[in-house]
This record gives sequence, structure tokens and C-alpha cells, in this order.
Amino acid sequence: MSTITAALGTDRVRWLRPALTVLVATAVAVGAPFYFAPFQVFQLTMVLLYAVALSGLNLLTGFGGQISLGHGAFFAAGAYTAAVMLDRYDTGHLATLPAAAAGCFLLGLGFGVPALRLRGLYLALVTLSFAVFLPPLLKRLEAVTGGSMGLTVNKLQPPAWSGLAEDQWMYFVVLAVTVVALTLARNLLRSRVGRALLAVRDNESAAEIMGVRLSLHKTLAFAWSAMFAGVAGCLYTWVIGFVSPDSFSFVLSITLLAGLVVGGLGSLYGPLLGAAFVMYVPSVSQDVSEAAPGVVFGLLIITVMFVAPTGLAGLPARVLGAVARRPPRATAALDRTPEAESAPDAEPESQPLSGPSDTHTPADPAGADAEPVGAPPRTEKE
Repeated sequence: MSTITAALGTDRVRWLRPALTVLVATAVAVGAPFYFAPFQVFQLTMVLLYAVALSGLNLLTGFGGQISLGHGAFFAAGAYTAAVMLDRYDTGHLATLPAAAAGCFLLGLGFGVPALRLRGLYLALVTLSFAVFLPPLLKRLEAVTGGSMGLTVNKLQPPAWSGLAEDQWMYFVVLAVTVVALTLARNLLRSRVGRALLAVRDNESAAEIMGVRLSLHKTLAFAWSAMFAGVAGCLYTWVIGFVSPDSFSFVLSITLLAGLVVGGLGSLYGPLLGAAFVMYVPSVSQDVSEAAPGVVFGLLIITVMFVAPTGLAGLPARVLGAVARRPPRATAALDRTPEAESAPDAEPESQPLSGPSDTHTPADPAGADAEPVGAPPRTEKE
């Protein structure tokens, strides 16, 4: 009976911490738009939509092991899908979200098929070429995309019954979509598809021997990643209300990948931390040095990677591991106070008496006839 009670108590403690974490996070997320200024609420909204984009990239790179430098292109595809539907066809905002998700899913599915034969740096170069190629293409399709001038659309307006300002309503909408996206990514990784992705990332040959279809799961990884990016791009159009080709250069793809690495590859919480890095660090770099913000941004990335090689998500475990591995002598030396160091040393404790064999050197095997060191040699007369 006591064993059962102890087990129930352990289960309660095990579930208590996640429940408290969720409650605190929910309270902070709901109360944030009422506490911060409108511009700060806008920044938080951008962090949330970048987290959706990085969640898709995390599926492909962090858990799938495939490097992609074209994630910004799928982001742009979702943004332009929403903008064209709103500007040219005057559809509602909510109708653009599933359209952007489905369109980018098919785009990623089609892009993943030819990328099956590539890996490593070759795959990265192919995806980078897609990110470089898309902005000039958008400028050429002026009749649809507005060319270099871009498209201006109406932002999502709050309903009258909500009583919220525009920035607050937009924050809650993006927050709801982000929660759904992160939950979907979490459940996907815990499903059979997620285990297959991990197997492919760790060892493709072993995964294939175990019956994992490499081509199917690699293509699906691209499709899921592109779908998340498309959803984030649609939210971007809702929040900003303007899209142009110059907003989606290849620098965006590199910045997203850098944000994911800084946040933590293969971590469920890494996209949130990486999104905050992508949003706030460039503005901080601009404040530090207006002449060379890119230099400051690069130095900050190097510093974070030096302090936390596994990303910010793995930093707490790294710190706790370093503390646990600290030797006890070092801890005792740190605990010594200046008064203890200045006090005279105490007399050593008396040692127990030991036998003769413990108090002098072992006898010379030559016996008592052995000559002392430095004595003159004996003659035969002696």
C-alpha cells in the first residue's frame, strides 16, 4: 500500500511542474498586450509568427537533418498568397490562411522530390538558389504581385464586441495560430512520422534497413516545413499589411536558419527563443552601431554559440551539468571566508601510533654489515 501511495505521489509531482509552467506561461501571454505599449505588442506578435516559421524549419533541419537555406522563399510564397487573395480577389482574411498553408505544402512537396538525390552542402546550395531566384521573379510578375512596388492590403480589424485595439486583437489571433502550430509540430514529432525523421537524421542506412521509406519522409519533411513557413507568411501579411519582393531576400532565409541554430536545433522550445533572437537582436545591433549593425549581429551570434553550443534551449542543462561536475575541493575553496584564511592554522590532529615498520625506511637487504654512505672502503686486514 505504501508503494502505491509513493507512486501516486511521484506522478503528482511529475505532472505538477508542467501544469504550473503552462499556467504561468498562459497568464504571461494573455496579460502581455495589456501591459506593454503598442509597438512592443507588435514586436511580440512578430516573435510569435517567426516562431511558427522556425518550427517548420526545425522539422526539416533539426529533426530531419536536411539543411535548407530557402525557407524565406516559402515564407514569401505564403505572404504573397494572402496578399494577392486580399488585393485582387477581395477574400476574407481567414480564407487566406488555409490557402497559404495548402499552397506552400504543395510547393514544398514539389521541391522536395528533386532534392531527394542531394544532401549536405549541395542541398543547401539548391535551396539557396530558390531563395535568390524568387524576389526577381516576383518583380517580373507585376500584373499579379505589383512588381517592385509591392501590394498594400487592409490589416485584420478587431470585431466590435472584443473591445480590443488593433494591435491587441492581432496579437491574440497570432498567438492562437502559434499555439496550434507548435502543438501540431509537437504531436507530429511524437508520432510515427517524427520517429522516422529522427531515424533518417541519425543513420539513413539503418533507417532504410528498419523499413523507413527515405524518399517519402524526406519529401514530407520539406512539405511540412514549407506549410509552416506559408502560415507564418500569411500572418506576416495580416500584421504588416504590405508585401514587396525586397522584404524576402535571401538574407531572410539565412537569418531564419541562424535564429534556429541560436535557439536550439532539435528542441521544441528552440523556435521560440530563436524567434526572439531574430526579432530583437537586429534592433539592438542597430542601436549599438548604426554604421555596421551586421558586424554587431555576427559577433552576438558567435558569442552565443561559444557560450551555448547547443543553443539557448540547451543552456540551462549545460549550466546544471557544469555545476554537478564541479569537484568538491573547488567548492570548499570557494566557501572559505577571508576570516578563515587569515586565522592561524590549527594544530594537526594526533595520529595513532604505528609500528616500527611505519616510522622508518625499510631495512637494507644487505643487513647490518652494510657500510654507511660515504665511509672509506674496508681492506683485507680489517
